[in-house]
Amino acid sequence: MVTKLARLAKLRFNAAEQEAIKNDLEKMISFVQKMNEVDTSNIEPLQHMALHQNGWRADVVTGSCTKTDALKNAGKYNNDFFMVPKVIKK
Repeated sequence: MVTKLARLAKLRFNAAEQEAIKNDLEKMISFVQKMNEVDTSNIEPLQHMALHQNGWRADVVTGSCTKTDALKNAGKYNNDFFMVPKVIKK
């Protein structure tokens, strides 16, 4: 199983590392299997980890800068736009 997972993840391990990973995986699997022993028949499914949900703020337009102010610190610009080097080749 460790070899298969390593191949899928494109990882390489020596024999000692594989053995350590195998032991760690066995511990994780036994921990998850231990949770199957807990009776959850009277437990309501959890929808959120916290009691409070996100409090979204209203999307309100506030002050902005003018075109002149925005272009003031630009390295290169023409009347309306920032000018940047071409990054896509044909």
